[in-house]
Amino acid sequence: MPSVFDIPDEALAKISEKSRIYIERLRQHQPEQVDLSGYPSARLAAVLVLLFETAGELRVLLTTRDKSLRAHPGQVALPGGKVDITDVDVFDTAYREAHEEVGLPRRYPHVHTVCTLRPYISSAKLLVTPVVALLTDNSILDHLTPSLGEVDRIFDHPLEAILEPSLASKENLAPKGSADWIYEEELHCTSDIDLPWLANSTYRMHRFRSTAFAIKGLTSDILIATAEIAYKKPPAYERYAPGQLQTFAPILKILLGQVPVQHAVSGTSTPTPKVEVGVPSGLAQAVVSVQAQE
Repeated sequence: MPSVFDIPDEALAKISEKSRIYIERLRQHQPEQVDLSGYPSARLAAVLVLLFETAGELRVLLTTRDKSLRAHPGQVALPGGKVDITDVDVFDTAYREAHEEVGLPRRYPHVHTVCTLRPYISSAKLLVTPVVALLTDNSILDHLTPSLGEVDRIFDHPLEAILEPSLASKENLAPKGSADWIYEEELHCTSDIDLPWLANSTYRMHRFRSTAFAIKGLTSDILIATAEIAYKKPPAYERYAPGQLQTFAPILKILLGQVPVQHAVSGTSTPTPKVEVGVPSGLAQAVVSVQAQE
């Protein structure tokens, strides 16, 4: 894959100067190289982090899983899923899944690949590669359609609000006290989880209030990493728990030494096992993510 992806000048001219700076930072991002030899190809996955500008701010496209699904009903996810044997690479996977889940046209001329992030490992042992892309024609957003039985809702969220949750206060947020935001905090909350199985480390789960269900787990970790790179600043909150692993190598080593799990379901919302381990790529380092018991 190319070290830096080209985006046509005429495409960048469609967004503000500030957003061009943020996209350029992402475009120049070089993910830490990961040796995947020995990792089962059947456990590779990808998600699409689709960014677009509205009213001068970058926003990210998100979905909620259909509430009839047995696994993670109603949870927030990025479009994505497992690599298919027909996929050429993780880019093909991310764009194919976005087409299947929300109807984003394949090889759409107004979607431009910006970068990839370092892979994330889910609780089901899927190695998930985030593909960051820029949409420069927002008219397609009005024509996106949730995949029946798979996606319940398509929505978006300001990317910078992932670093500064107060910026989300202007959004039409899910009512406090509702099933979509059951927490006492207004916009963001965390919980630290001890993980004896991961060398007695600790993981901090972040939850962000949105117009839909809480953004959390694997999705929140990927968005924190994306925002850190784009805005070149740390979050307004403490990102890591004391004792949290912040490099990829020891996490991967532990995982490779564990007994393989059963076949994982497709989808990239927080996976079935109720533990969550995450460390972002980008300005931080790597991640393993698994869902915490809520």
